[in-house]
Amino acid sequence: MTDLEKREKKKPKSKAVCGYPISIFFIVVNEFCERFSYYGMRAVLVLYFRYFLRWDDDTATSIYHTFVALCYLTPIMGAIVADSWLGKFKTIVYLSIVYTIGQAVLAISAIHDITDEDKDGTPNNLTFHVALSMTGLILIALGTGGIKPCVAAFGGDQFSDEQEKQRSTFFSIFYLSINAGSLLSTVITPILRAQECGIHTHQKCYPLAFGVPAALMVVALVVFIVGSKMYIKAAPKGNIMLEVSKCIGFAVKNRFRHRSDEYPKREHWMDWAEEKYEKLLIAQVKMVLRVLFLYIPLPMFWALFDQQGSRWTLQATTMDGNFGVLIIQPDQMQTVNPILILVLVPIMDSAVYPLIKKCGLNFTPLRRMTVGMLLAGLAFVVAALVQIEIDKTLPIFPSSSESQLKFLNLGSSQLEITGATNAPLTVPPFQANPEYLSFSESEIQVSAGVGFNKTITLEKGKRQTLLINPATKTMEAMNDLMAKPEQGDNGIRFVNGLDTMVNVTTAAVDFGVIAPSSVSNYSLLHEGKSTFTLTSEGGQTCQFSKTYKFGSSYTLVIPSDIQWTENCGDTIKESLDIKPNTIHMAWQIPQYFLITAGEVVFSVTGLEFSYSQAPSNMKAVLQAGWLFTVAVGNIVVLIVAEAAQIPEQWAEYILFAALLIAVCVIFAVMAYFYTYVDPTEIEAQFQKDDSETEKEKEKEKHEMDSISPEKKEHDEDMKQTKI
Repeated sequence: MTDLEKREKKKPKSKAVCGYPISIFFIVVNEFCERFSYYGMRAVLVLYFRYFLRWDDDTATSIYHTFVALCYLTPIMGAIVADSWLGKFKTIVYLSIVYTIGQAVLAISAIHDITDEDKDGTPNNLTFHVALSMTGLILIALGTGGIKPCVAAFGGDQFSDEQEKQRSTFFSIFYLSINAGSLLSTVITPILRAQECGIHTHQKCYPLAFGVPAALMVVALVVFIVGSKMYIKAAPKGNIMLEVSKCIGFAVKNRFRHRSDEYPKREHWMDWAEEKYEKLLIAQVKMVLRVLFLYIPLPMFWALFDQQGSRWTLQATTMDGNFGVLIIQPDQMQTVNPILILVLVPIMDSAVYPLIKKCGLNFTPLRRMTVGMLLAGLAFVVAALVQIEIDKTLPIFPSSSESQLKFLNLGSSQLEITGATNAPLTVPPFQANPEYLSFSESEIQVSAGVGFNKTITLEKGKRQTLLINPATKTMEAMNDLMAKPEQGDNGIRFVNGLDTMVNVTTAAVDFGVIAPSSVSNYSLLHEGKSTFTLTSEGGQTCQFSKTYKFGSSYTLVIPSDIQWTENCGDTIKESLDIKPNTIHMAWQIPQYFLITAGEVVFSVTGLEFSYSQAPSNMKAVLQAGWLFTVAVGNIVVLIVAEAAQIPEQWAEYILFAALLIAVCVIFAVMAYFYTYVDPTEIEAQFQKDDSETEKEKEKEKHEMDSISPEKKEHDEDMKQTKI
């Protein structure tokens, strides 16, 4: 009895329910929790970089894609460790522990109170938070990437050869659990992030948004370990990727060693491995290399596809997320992708592909992949068009060589302002002129009436509002916001036009006590309705409410003739400094539809094509190659983001679209010259040849055995005589 037979005999039989091993239920639950953990954390990651760690858009995008690339490079390591050393079960357990620690470290890194020494809501030591978060992300990449190639294969190991139908159904359920975890997490974690939490001050709740995925990873690990005694644990049998690598390495080395003209050429460079490796293995490697050669252009597709979690999410932060019945967070727009996948996959399989076939078109897998790349390129063209419309609504801030100024009248009658402009500027009482005026001068002369003149010194590269009080004959310049409020919040400040101090508060913000003819600091208020409470120095109070959209900035003027009644809000004057986001997030749906349609015809078809063109024992090699293209695609993004330094975002979208279309043309040419093969037939032919060779050897051996001992002795004597 061979060692393999002994292992098979000792292999435990898992208890079954409805024909399925009980053990697979633990594996499916584990996969759901792990995918929830990964996609939930990843959904809010770029906003964490941008608004908590205070990185700019390019740096946040680069680090995000570096992390994703690492997640798709480590599966190769995980597969080698599992197949050659620890086995799948131990690899999953050990790397899940690393994964869980990484999620916990990332959640801790998002607690701003740890280094918020002055308790103002901003960490005082960002280096500490960056170091902690990077450590957490490296551990997560090792964990999620390392277990990625193991879990599905481990689930397949739980079925016997007689349970082929159940195994097929398991993989469908397994894929469904991945999409369910992804969909739920990209809905839930942005909601958790939008909450406010903290010990001393309340900020966006990134610790909760990362903490829940960390908790789900703990659940995934515990559930997987609980089912330990029910699993069938196959022993490590060696890794085919290492064998393929050694075979290719030997062929290259042997070809280099015999590079002179005195050695006859061989049909294929892999044939130089024949001195050491079987012809069947060499033929299998050739088939794999033909497919891997087609993979060369594929990273460009993933370079565009994975920007849903970076550039497109950042684009959504400058849009209006009010859908009437619900408010959509920028990072929740990513849920459109898994929703559309669930809708488009059955439509493509049951309607689109059969219809194309009925039309007599030969829509081969490689042609489908080409169409998928074109759809992704078109999605980025649409994203560029949306970005152009967004840019039209964004404020134009002054350059470093100019300044911008607005005039606010604190008087009870309108003012005629001259000197600052060619024509007189009329400003209503307790209001400001609607648009900022640009100046290249360092000083301007402002006249607001007879005997009311003043020289105003302007700050280059700044936006300012000039408070003009005719009663006290004073002019004072106040600095305005120099950027759109982040995360869709609204920047609100108050100007006190009374001759007494006044206190302004809301449920979330205290604007403090504002002196006469003075202005408060900007405070950030969320989208929606805010109720303000005004309290004068004499004890008079009133309340009024305002409803704000996303990303605006207002200056509210408390006039000297305010009515301290229930309707005091009617007398409050509002000056718009920065317009709210007016382009609706729904305009991102077309680009999500195109990129998802591209994913369905590219990714699903690509995997199907790869499996159909590869030998049965080398599916893992192609899976590793496919994941490697995703990693390279993310590396392409960070190279372009850092190297191109394109100032306009729409232009970067067009650049990516152009690159993908150019690569698509190259891929179409490569696909045109590709010849489809049947690996089963090729393997069968080699096995047949090997079988015939074995038969010939057996025949020769049998003939030798049939010769009489006397004849053999005579032949041996003849040889000796000749010598």
